Amino acid sequence: MDTDDLGDLLSQFGLSAKEIDTYLAILDHGESKASTIADAADVSKRYVYSISEELEDRGFVEVDDHAVPTVIRPVQPETVVGRLTDSVEAIEPELQSRYTTTERTGEQFEVIKSRQTVLKRIEELLAAAETEVTLSLPVEILPQIRSTLEETVDRGVLVLLLLGGTDDDQDIASLAGTASTVRTWDALVPTMLTVDAQHGLLAPSQLLTSSTSETKAISISQPQLAPVFAGSFLANYWPTAEERYVSAPGELPRTFEGFRNAVFQMALHRATDNRIEATVTGTPVGDRDLPSTLSGEVVAVRQSLVRPVSSTVPIENAFELDVDGERYTIGGTGAFLEDFEAESVTVRPLEE
Repeated sequence: MDTDDLGDLLSQFGLSAKEIDTYLAILDHGESKASTIADAADVSKRYVYSISEELEDRGFVEVDDHAVPTVIRPVQPETVVGRLTDSVEAIEPELQSRYTTTERTGEQFEVIKSRQTVLKRIEELLAAAETEVTLSLPVEILPQIRSTLEETVDRGVLVLLLLGGTDDDQDIASLAGTASTVRTWDALVPTMLTVDAQHGLLAPSQLLTSSTSETKAISISQPQLAPVFAGSFLANYWPTAEERYVSAPGELPRTFEGFRNAVFQMALHRATDNRIEATVTGTPVGDRDLPSTLSGEVVAVRQSLVRPVSSTVPIENAFELDVDGERYTIGGTGAFLEDFEAESVTVRPLEE
C-alpha cells in the first residue's frame, strides 16, 4: 500500500490532509521533537503542537510536555487499530437500532445485450416464481433451461410454455414435465417471459438463436407493465399455437394464491368429469352485498389456458360458484365484470 492509499484510509477516520501528513511524519521518525516533525511534514512548529494534542485525544500519539523540548511519540499501530476497531464496533448497535428497512419498489428497467445474460435472467426469474409463468421462446433453447422449468413446475407454479420454430417431428413425449401445458408454433416467436405479474422479459428471437445478432432484450420489474406482457402472450400468441402437452390434474384439496392457476386446475378436473367445489376469499365487486368468503360447487369455468376454450375473450379467466342455489361469478385481481374478486381460492373434490 502506498502513501496515497494509506492517506485515503486515514481520511475515513476524520483526519484532514495536513493531519495525515503530520501523523505519518511522526510514525516515520518515532519519538521526536516538534521541530523535526514540522520539517518532515512541511508545517509550522505551532501547528505540530496543536495537531499533536488532537491526535493524542484520538489515541494516535502521546505528547510528553514534561520533557524540554516537548517530545511526541507514536502509539503502537496495533493499539491504534484496536481502538479504531472498538470504536467502529461500538457504533454498530446504535446504527442498527436507527436503521429503517424499506422494501425496494422493484420498479426496474434493464437493457440486456448478451445472449448469456438473457438466459441467466430467464433462469433467475423462473427460480423465483411463486404462482405463474408465461414463457415463449425458440424450441432450440429449451434444453438449456429445461431443468429450471421442471423445478418450477414441481413447486406447483402454473407454467404456460410456447415453443416457436418447431416442426412436425417434434417429440411430444419430450415435453412432459417442462410446463403445466405446452403449445408449439412453426414460426419463430419473440422470447417473452412474465413471472407472478411482477416481472417481465422481452427479446427478439434472433438474440437467442444467432451469435451475431445485435438486437437487445429488455427486462422489467414493474407490476404495471408485466401484466401487459402476459396479456399480449395470452391474446396474440397462445390462441394461435397448437396444444401439444397438458399435465394431469393436480391433487386436491389445494389452496391457490395465483388465480389463473386455480382456473387451470378447475378446467383440468372438470374435463375429467370430476365434480369440485371451491372456497374463495376476497372482495365483492361494486356494491354487491356479499360476504368476504363464498363456498360452493364450481358449475362453470371460463378460460382459454387449455382446450377446449370456454372463454369469450382470450384473456378471460373466471368461474361460477353455486352457493345454496345462487350463482356467482368469480374473477381474479382487478375483476370488474364478475360478482367477486378473489384473493385466495381453495379447491376440493365435491363431497356428495
